Amino acid sequence: MEEKIVYFEKPGIENTEATLKLALERAKARGVNKIVLASTRGGTARLAAKLLAKSGIKIIVIPHQFGFAGMEFPPELIEELKKQGHVVHFGTMLFHTERFYGMNTPTTMASLLRTFCQGMKVCVEILLMAADAGHVAIGEPVVVVSGTGRGSDTAVVALASTSTRLLDLHITEIICKPLQTKQGLPPPPPGQMPKKPE
Repeated sequence: MEEKIVYFEKPGIENTEATLKLALERAKARGVNKIVLASTRGGTARLAAKLLAKSGIKIIVIPHQFGFAGMEFPPELIEELKKQGHVVHFGTMLFHTERFYGMNTPTTMASLLRTFCQGMKVCVEILLMAADAGHVAIGEPVVVVSGTGRGSDTAVVALASTSTRLLDLHITEIICKPLQTKQGLPPPPPGQMPKKPE
């Protein structure tokens, strides 16, 4: 089997529309009827709802949890999305629970996933949150969309699972991601070693 993966040269909001279109295309190709979507201020959710109108695909929007710095999701958009058949879920951000549980496992998991890119960490986190809330079932195939900072630049196909059954969550396809896995200098061309900071 061969499938296309799109790599964005730079992470960030400018990739949002392309990411959402790629996610919709792959969802249709795989017969997936749910997209789990990170949206903290509502702009990405609004655009996704517009692009997915009449597609029959339901969006599960996951903003920041209440009390998290930068939690700015507009309350009026929650009702607007509900009327369109979508869901907005505010849940515990599982990779930010180290202070609650007193251990570093969530931070370690987040750091490991960020080696792919920031969006991969968010994809896994929001999928667990959506499953914990019962919006997707264990083993259900879904498309998950997230990004670096604002907007979207990462999308995957995954089999959902809850945080209590983490080993049942599987990323089956990468649809797109940024080449740059962290903020800062872009990666060196293949075959070249990165320059050491002076």
